[in-house]
Amino acid sequence: MDRPALADFLTRRRAGLAPADVGLPPGARRRTPGLRREEVAQLAGLSVDYYARLEQRRGPQPSPQLVAALARALRLTEDERDHLFHLAGHLPPRRHTPLTHVRPGLLLILDRLHDTPAQVVSDVGDVLAQNPMAAALFGEAAQGQPEQRNVVLRWFAEPAVRALFPAEQHEEMARAHVAHLRAAHAARPGDAHLGRLVARLLATGEEFAAHWARHDVAVRRSGRKTVLHPVVGRLDLDCEVLAAAGQDQLLLVHTAPPGTVSAERLELLRVVGRQQLDAGPVEGAALR
Repeated sequence: MDRPALADFLTRRRAGLAPADVGLPPGARRRTPGLRREEVAQLAGLSVDYYARLEQRRGPQPSPQLVAALARALRLTEDERDHLFHLAGHLPPRRHTPLTHVRPGLLLILDRLHDTPAQVVSDVGDVLAQNPMAAALFGEAAQGQPEQRNVVLRWFAEPAVRALFPAEQHEEMARAHVAHLRAAHAARPGDAHLGRLVARLLATGEEFAAHWARHDVAVRRSGRKTVLHPVVGRLDLDCEVLAAAGQDQLLLVHTAPPGTVSAERLELLRVVGRQQLDAGPVEGAALR
């Protein structure tokens, strides 16, 4: 780990960003250009003190997950992200895998959708980035461990995840998850990450194994989705699925028709999500 170079790189990249670049309001007049340390810490999901120690050359070695969170927060390119990993003493993730770094332009789109739940998901179901509205709607997933980020694995391994959706839709959603994964599996022959994911899913029990054996194939498309949110209630949403370059990342955007009860509840969710964000992250950690 190269602490001086890491501190210099973080400081310079922070200074090169304006609040508008990351979807933040300009706020009060700033004495110096760039983002404040607390803003970067908030975007990365770690404490201000922890981030300050990194810039002051006295922090502990950040984990690969924390480095990835900082790369997203600072809107780094893939080359800059790899450099950040090297400075922190880690090998950067392999490119062109389901864990591919989300491009700054795609993150900027998420930032602009301040009143609409939106998230970037890989073609195998890994949640790579969320805006605050998506985190408020589905829970934070983009900063978790790989098994916590994958929507298919969580669906079959964590029964509580299904509580967000009506029981009568569970069978249809399970089939859709597996059919989309089947399509990705065929498109990625020999992919080690995908092979491990399927193995873990098969170990969850008979339900996934039965769906997998059917060999249904269907790429995720736009459609309707009902979410039973524990705070704002039932939300009937339109889900638009937009494929990024290379088709290995999908931008999922959830909207409600104007003037509907669901639209009113989405606005309430925006307020709730803002309150949760203002409450601050867990001390010293980027993961929840």
